[in-house]
Amino acid sequence: MSAQPLVLLHGWGLSPSVWSGLREALPSHVVTLAPALPGHDEALPAPSADLAAWSDALLPALPERAVLCGWSIGSLIALDLARRHPERVARLILIGATPCFVARSGDAPWPHGLDAATVAAFNASFATDPAGTQKKFIALQSLGDTHRRAVAASLAAALTDAGPGRAPGLSCGLELLANTDLRALVPEIRQPTRLIHGAGDALMPLAAAQWLAQQLPDARLTRLDDCGHAPFLSRPQDCAALIAEDLDD
Repeated sequence: MSAQPLVLLHGWGLSPSVWSGLREALPSHVVTLAPALPGHDEALPAPSADLAAWSDALLPALPERAVLCGWSIGSLIALDLARRHPERVARLILIGATPCFVARSGDAPWPHGLDAATVAAFNASFATDPAGTQKKFIALQSLGDTHRRAVAASLAAALTDAGPGRAPGLSCGLELLANTDLRALVPEIRQPTRLIHGAGDALMPLAAAQWLAQQLPDARLTRLDDCGHAPFLSRPQDCAALIAEDLDD
């Protein structure tokens, strides 16, 4: 049985309450912590859109040694913490993960992300209509899931308020997603890693997780069919069983 607590790092625009179903499905002996990301819920924003700034903002609240479970933008933070603070991270569980959110061309092409123009338009839309943009993001995350309506409802219930006081911190997160590229650093991450990915994920294609499974030194990928970007919402029992298996490994 793992002695390390399980730290749950949520996705962009949401709050830690998005993990409630998964936490209920986990065995009672698993100790979980679910901090709010910078600029989300009641957390102060990070000083910049740099990934390290977001990771370092979370670091003081983390246990001395933990298992990190990151979803979506939370998976980028988990990867960064594992690489820069390996003594603090025992293992990783990554859901809907990618090393690079945006597709890139040029000398280091990356086809397994969202089109750069689409991401730029989305970020611009958030500046004028934050709440409406969040709703569009929810719709995208729930695509490809057999339980699409239920997933969308769970995501909507867990939204961080995008009012004037919160919008700048959330916008910073979108900038982070647009600019982060961890591909060159992934081989340095040595912790055992479980990747859980929905086969129908319309936000981050399965190929991104397959790339991570090949490049991380100690990783295994579990594909969940009939799921989109948030398999822990549509199949919490299955995700909880996979996580518990890793914690007891």
